Amino acid sequence: MKIAVRHSARLSVGAAVLALALAAAAQAQAPAPNPHLARNLAATCANCHGTNGNALGEMKSLAGTPAERTIALMTFYKTTAQPEGVTIMHQIAKGYTDDQIKLIAGYFAAQQPKK
Repeated sequence: MKIAVRHSARLSVGAAVLALALAAAAQAQAPAPNPHLARNLAATCANCHGTNGNALGEMKSLAGTPAERTIALMTFYKTTAQPEGVTIMHQIAKGYTDDQIKLIAGYFAAQQPKK
Protein backbone atom coordinates (compact mmCIF):
# COMPACT_ATOMS: atom_id res chain seq x y z
CA MET A 1 0.00 0.00 0.00
CA LYS A 2 2.84 2.42 0.73
CA ILE A 3 4.24 1.74 -2.72
CA ALA A 4 0.94 2.65 -4.36
CA VAL A 5 0.74 5.90 -2.41
CA ARG A 6 4.31 6.87 -3.36
CA HIS A 7 3.69 5.97 -6.99
CA SER A 8 0.43 7.93 -6.97
CA ALA A 9 2.14 10.91 -5.37
CA ARG A 10 4.92 10.81 -7.96
CA LEU A 11 2.36 10.64 -10.72
CA SER A 12 0.49 13.64 -9.33
CA VAL A 13 3.68 15.68 -8.99
CA GLY A 14 4.76 14.62 -12.47
CA ALA A 15 1.39 15.59 -13.91
CA ALA A 16 1.56 18.97 -12.19
CA VAL A 17 5.07 19.62 -13.52
CA LEU A 18 3.94 18.64 -17.02
CA ALA A 19 0.91 20.94 -16.79
CA LEU A 20 3.09 23.85 -15.66
CA ALA A 21 5.58 23.20 -18.45
CA LEU A 22 2.82 23.13 -21.05
CA ALA A 23 1.29 26.33 -19.68
CA ALA A 24 4.67 28.08 -19.77
CA ALA A 25 5.27 26.91 -23.34
CA ALA A 26 1.85 28.12 -24.45
CA GLN A 27 2.42 31.48 -22.79
CA ALA A 28 5.86 31.82 -24.40
CA GLN A 29 4.34 31.19 -27.84
CA ALA A 30 1.49 33.68 -27.44
CA PRO A 31 1.75 36.46 -30.01
CA ALA A 32 2.92 39.84 -28.82
CA PRO A 33 0.19 42.49 -28.62
CA ASN A 34 -0.07 44.61 -31.75
CA PRO A 35 1.50 48.01 -30.96
CA HIS A 36 -0.59 49.57 -33.75
CA LEU A 37 -3.97 48.20 -32.65
CA ALA A 38 -5.31 51.55 -31.40
CA ARG A 39 -4.28 53.31 -34.62
CA ASN A 40 -5.76 50.52 -36.75
CA LEU A 41 -9.08 50.65 -34.90
CA ALA A 42 -9.18 54.46 -35.12
CA ALA A 43 -8.51 54.31 -38.86
CA THR A 44 -12.07 53.09 -39.35
CA CYS A 45 -13.23 56.54 -38.20
CA ALA A 46 -11.23 58.40 -40.87
CA ASN A 47 -13.98 58.38 -43.52
CA CYS A 48 -16.05 60.78 -41.45
CA HIS A 49 -13.75 62.23 -38.79
CA GLY A 50 -10.62 62.62 -40.93
CA THR A 51 -7.12 61.21 -40.85
CA ASN A 52 -5.86 61.11 -37.26
CA GLY A 53 -9.18 62.62 -36.18
CA ASN A 54 -8.77 65.90 -38.07
CA ALA A 55 -12.02 66.23 -39.97
CA LEU A 56 -12.64 68.40 -42.99
CA GLY A 57 -15.82 70.38 -43.42
CA GLU A 58 -18.68 70.21 -40.95
CA MET A 59 -17.86 66.86 -39.30
CA LYS A 60 -16.54 66.97 -35.73
CA SER A 61 -12.80 66.47 -35.36
CA LEU A 62 -11.75 63.94 -32.74
CA ALA A 63 -8.05 64.84 -32.49
CA GLY A 64 -7.24 66.07 -29.00
CA THR A 65 -10.65 65.17 -27.57
CA PRO A 66 -10.21 63.91 -23.99
CA ALA A 67 -10.45 60.11 -23.87
CA GLU A 68 -13.14 60.23 -21.16
CA ARG A 69 -15.41 62.25 -23.43
CA THR A 70 -14.97 59.90 -26.38
CA ILE A 71 -15.54 56.86 -24.15
CA ALA A 72 -18.71 58.42 -22.72
CA LEU A 73 -20.08 59.27 -26.16
CA MET A 74 -19.24 55.88 -27.67
CA THR A 75 -20.80 54.13 -24.69
CA PHE A 76 -23.93 56.27 -25.08
CA TYR A 77 -24.10 55.45 -28.79
CA LYS A 78 -23.47 51.76 -28.08
CA THR A 79 -26.19 51.43 -25.44
CA THR A 80 -28.89 53.67 -26.97
CA ALA A 81 -31.12 52.21 -29.68
CA GLN A 82 -30.98 55.30 -31.90
CA PRO A 83 -29.97 58.57 -30.26
CA GLU A 84 -31.77 61.63 -31.56
CA GLY A 85 -29.80 63.42 -34.25
CA VAL A 86 -27.31 60.59 -34.75
CA THR A 87 -27.40 58.83 -38.09
CA ILE A 88 -24.90 55.96 -37.92
CA MET A 89 -22.73 56.13 -34.78
CA HIS A 90 -25.09 53.94 -32.75
CA GLN A 91 -24.55 51.17 -35.31
CA ILE A 92 -20.79 51.62 -35.50
CA ALA A 93 -20.30 51.80 -31.71
CA LYS A 94 -22.05 48.46 -31.21
CA GLY A 95 -19.26 46.82 -33.23
CA TYR A 96 -16.58 47.64 -30.66
CA THR A 97 -15.80 46.09 -27.29
CA ASP A 98 -15.34 48.40 -24.31
CA ASP A 99 -11.57 47.77 -24.45
CA GLN A 100 -11.48 48.70 -28.14
CA ILE A 101 -13.40 51.90 -27.42
CA LYS A 102 -10.80 52.79 -24.76
CA LEU A 103 -8.00 52.21 -27.27
CA ILE A 104 -9.70 54.38 -29.90
CA ALA A 105 -10.40 57.14 -27.36
CA GLY A 106 -6.79 57.09 -26.16
CA TYR A 107 -5.51 57.28 -29.72
CA PHE A 108 -7.59 60.33 -30.60
CA ALA A 109 -6.78 62.05 -27.30
CA ALA A 110 -3.07 61.78 -28.19
CA GLN A 111 -3.51 63.34 -31.66
CA GLN A 112 -2.77 67.00 -32.29
CA PRO A 113 -5.72 68.98 -33.64
CA LYS A 114 -4.99 70.93 -36.82
CA LYS A 115 -5.77 74.61 -36.70
